[in-house]
Amino acid sequence: MADIWSQVFNFADYGQLLNLVHNSIIAGAVLGVVGGLIGTFVMMRDLPFAVHSISELSFAGASGALLVGANVVLGSLTGSILAALVIGLLGTRARDRNSIIGVLMPFGLGLGVLFLALYKGRAANKFGLLTGQIVAVDTPQLSWLLITSAVVLAGLLVIWRPLAFASTDPELAAGRGVPVAALSTVFMVLLGLTVAMSVQIVGALLVLSVVCTPAAAAMRVTASPMLVTALSVLFAVGSVVGGILLALGSTIPISPYVTTISFLIYIGCRIVGARRHRQGWHAIPRPRVPASATVR
Repeated sequence: MADIWSQVFNFADYGQLLNLVHNSIIAGAVLGVVGGLIGTFVMMRDLPFAVHSISELSFAGASGALLVGANVVLGSLTGSILAALVIGLLGTRARDRNSIIGVLMPFGLGLGVLFLALYKGRAANKFGLLTGQIVAVDTPQLSWLLITSAVVLAGLLVIWRPLAFASTDPELAAGRGVPVAALSTVFMVLLGLTVAMSVQIVGALLVLSVVCTPAAAAMRVTASPMLVTALSVLFAVGSVVGGILLALGSTIPISPYVTTISFLIYIGCRIVGARRHRQGWHAIPRPRVPASATVR
């Protein structure tokens, strides 16, 4: 039992080890901000499984790049964007979208496993694509992540208001002149970029814990769109950065720590929400968008 505990938590020479992961901490904080913001719309638009599908194609792209000796980050981005475009362009209706996701998920995972089986390099590189690596974020990767984050944040800023309207009532938004289909495609591309960033930190299998769980937790405790967004960001940053700090003192990959923190936050928020629900409160955020809202 003591040996197991020492593998999970071992803070010997923690201060020295902390200097080795400053890039990962910065990347985790940035990922938390982006994931928390975009996760709000993921939950509003009922797209958690789309996130998982995109992560599988991101994993396939990253593993393919690893196999041929190309840039893994670019491979991950390529896979994510292709998956996002397919879902965004072809999945305009819920039934079509779910069918596409059901096809893409096993295809992406199978393709990624094939590429990793053919890869003869370090086993840690293979494992890291699935579960994340705490020391994997070097300066070039951090630069890519910061640039990608800036693109996602700028895109969200531009489309935030019409996207909130379209996510709440797409039929009314379309009637008011909002380009719902175009917004959906742009949002899916931004989501693809976010998922590709997440894969570099927590691995392909557990991206949902960064992009979906924080927003789902926030929606359990407040009905205010602004508070949902703020809490989602706070929960996501706390989960990723907290997971990195805990994983630093162990031999366990980062992903179990991130997912555990995220899950505990969700459980806590659900308990709070259940208590408030018994008092007549309903945690269903509805952004206030004037009926005259249009896209110029």
